[in-house]
Amino acid sequence: MMFVLTLLSTLFAGALQRGVAPEIAFSHPALLLTGLPFSLTLLLILGAHEMGHYVASRRWGVDASLPYFLPAPSLLGTFGAVIRIRGGIVNRNALMDVAVSGPLAGLAAAVPALVIGLMMSRLAPVGGSLGIGLGTPLLFDGLAWLVHGPIPRGHTIVLHPVAFAGWCGLLVTALNLIPAGQLDGGHVVYTLLGRWHARISLAVGLVLLAMGYWWPGWILWSVIVLLLGRRHPRLMDEWEPLTRKRRFWGFACMIILICTFTLAPVQLF
Repeated sequence: MMFVLTLLSTLFAGALQRGVAPEIAFSHPALLLTGLPFSLTLLLILGAHEMGHYVASRRWGVDASLPYFLPAPSLLGTFGAVIRIRGGIVNRNALMDVAVSGPLAGLAAAVPALVIGLMMSRLAPVGGSLGIGLGTPLLFDGLAWLVHGPIPRGHTIVLHPVAFAGWCGLLVTALNLIPAGQLDGGHVVYTLLGRWHARISLAVGLVLLAMGYWWPGWILWSVIVLLLGRRHPRLMDEWEPLTRKRRFWGFACMIILICTFTLAPVQLF
């Protein structure tokens, strides 16, 4: 049921992006199909992220639910997706596998979607009217350069809905890899630097609060980190050493955070 509602809400969001007015969408529901490219791409990316967590959890024998999709009346039409982990995590190696598998799987879906979407996007002169712009992380800029080459001065890329969904996938990856609390990045920090987790979460929460100067959304994430997630549940075995391969993937995810992060995801101009 939640998936169906999320499908409808993302279809509506996708239709709005294609210029379908809300009142027209309600009176002519068939026009919602114009939102399919955005909706299906975004749901694929979110589903891949959560299925990555699910598969890793099941491999370690952790009791986990299938993904729950969350509809929302927003620009994206969703708050994302989650899984419920009902059992304890065995050790650091298990926690690292569960933590990194989601962002890696989501990124594996987001990057091809972004490339395909950029190929369907077009360059246009920057207009003089007010509008909404998107902050672009390093990975986006690199892929845009590969597809379109250097962007001429005074021009911008008008994103196809598939490309916008791919951009959303990069944002979701970055937000989940914030190294604090019980976010995926917080799990990575706990496995790598267990006793420093709480202090790092506090520092990151304060930094996010300061970053609210550039994008108000960081204030919400600061509240989430500072009030809801500074502590981390203990593992069944706190002393099992982390393997070299998993340590590599932990640091690799921090590099992915740098490549997918943007200071101001949404900008008014």
